[in-house]
Amino acid sequence: MTNLTTFLRTVILSLAVAMAPTAGTAFDGLAFNVAGDSDGLRAKLETASLLVTAKVDGKTDPRDVVAAALADYTKLLNTLYGEGYYGGVIHIRINGREATSISPFAAPARIDTIQVQITPGPQFTFARASVTPPAPDATATPGFQTGAPARSTEVGDAVQTAARDWRNTGHALVRVTDQTVVADHRHATLDARITLAPGPLVRFGELTLTTPSTVRATRIAKIAGLPSDQVFSPKTLEQVAARLRRTGVFSSVVLSETTDLRAGDRMDIGLAVVDAKPRRFGFGAELSSIEGLSVSGFWLHRNLFGGAERFKVEAEISDILNGVEGMDFSLTTRLDIPAALGTDTDAFFTTTLEYLDDPAYRSALAGFGAGVHRRVSDRLAGEVGVAYSYASVDDDLGHRRFSLLSLPATLTWDGRDDMLDAASGFYLHATLTPFHDLSGGATGARVWLDGRGYLGLSDDRVILAGRGMIGSVLGANAASVPSDYLFYSGGGGTVRGFPYQSLGIDLAPDTTIGGRSFFGASGEVRYRLNDSFGLVGFADAGHVGADSLLDFDGDWQVGAGLGLRYYTGLGPIRLDVALPVSGPGGSGPQLYIGIGQAF
Repeated sequence: MTNLTTFLRTVILSLAVAMAPTAGTAFDGLAFNVAGDSDGLRAKLETASLLVTAKVDGKTDPRDVVAAALADYTKLLNTLYGEGYYGGVIHIRINGREATSISPFAAPARIDTIQVQITPGPQFTFARASVTPPAPDATATPGFQTGAPARSTEVGDAVQTAARDWRNTGHALVRVTDQTVVADHRHATLDARITLAPGPLVRFGELTLTTPSTVRATRIAKIAGLPSDQVFSPKTLEQVAARLRRTGVFSSVVLSETTDLRAGDRMDIGLAVVDAKPRRFGFGAELSSIEGLSVSGFWLHRNLFGGAERFKVEAEISDILNGVEGMDFSLTTRLDIPAALGTDTDAFFTTTLEYLDDPAYRSALAGFGAGVHRRVSDRLAGEVGVAYSYASVDDDLGHRRFSLLSLPATLTWDGRDDMLDAASGFYLHATLTPFHDLSGGATGARVWLDGRGYLGLSDDRVILAGRGMIGSVLGANAASVPSDYLFYSGGGGTVRGFPYQSLGIDLAPDTTIGGRSFFGASGEVRYRLNDSFGLVGFADAGHVGADSLLDFDGDWQVGAGLGLRYYTGLGPIRLDVALPVSGPGGSGPQLYIGIGQAF
């Protein structure tokens, strides 16, 4: 009987515990009320509230809750001021008590209810809004004027804008000397009057290195290109810092303005740098079902002789899966000397060793060159140089040798928002290479144009990408120029879905060479599924012409397919499957794997 009684008591107690209401968290009873909310003010206040943040983060310790409530008075009040409400009343009650009467060190053991009650009052307007004196060609601030909502943020923005305007005219030491901000609660208006002292017209002094560096100070000054004695300009300082960062020698570049002016109101600029590791290496790979595996790598020294010189060695092996006889090899070096011929004008020297065993020809080449690189702006850059190469070529025309002197020139406009995965902007690259064959006497020029454009839709979840390519060989006939100067279609760089170099010019049965002109176009629709994966639909087209001028007669290749993208911090990993749609040379599905978008 005793055992039965004990069992029944245990069962009844267990049922009572199971059926009893569970204890809620402090935020189960959170009520956030804003009186007269008609303009989305509630959403802004909730975003600013630390109590709401604590609820989202799952914090339930009463001491944390009380601390968040106490801090919320200031956070919510500043938000009201930021929206122009200067007569607001805020109540935050925890278990019915005003939070200000509760010490975080004496927090209640349990919190059942939290009530946030905000009465914003009327939104104030500016009775007067002025920042004087204005700079020449001052920037208009529509939100800071008589009759506009008197948001406190507008006052700060107006002062920053006015100070920036003065600095842009050379008055680097502009400062606020007087400020009067008075709220009239009876009329719900704000009177804001700010007075600035522009200070003297400042000119640049000297660039002073304040930290040690392995790069010589004289070279740093030449690369930076600070224009001493010119009128101060914040944009110029940004350009100075950008030039130093572009060298890749420094992991950190910080410029500082001195407040003590030298004679003639000249301002010295302090420069603190942190050297990056001088050596770097990297690699890449791409796989095609027809062209095989290609691997590449580079080794880079950022400060070869102590003057921020960049020396880069690159090597690539292609068509690895197609046997040793079909493999391509290349080894190139390039030495860049920044500011060798003045600020923004670099000098470079190159060497090339290359063996190509392509479907259309075999070529062995050795060459060297030198030139200058000029950066015109953040978007526009150009190169011009002189180069010599000796090539031995075997193709359907037989065995030929070339001793080629050329004057390659390039011009690049890069307006993309991201070089690895662009969502907007456009990119243009033009190359003109006049040449003369010292052994055969042929003279001509090779022209190449590559344009790309990007348009983001639906917050960049959908990207429309397009590419157009035009090439031409002028002056010389196809038999008198090296095969790699001519144009072919097919492969990952032109028309996916077709084997590499599968379309050229047929001179006779079993006799095919490259064309003297080329036109190519590609379009992609890129859809981002989430942060890690995306899908791509694409179509490519290519045409090779026998003459220098495009006439669009003859064969075209058109391919299309689908792709998968896996997004990483180094750029997307690309997997494309393409099929030939029309044109000669197709041989079924083609697979392409690489790093980065196709273009």
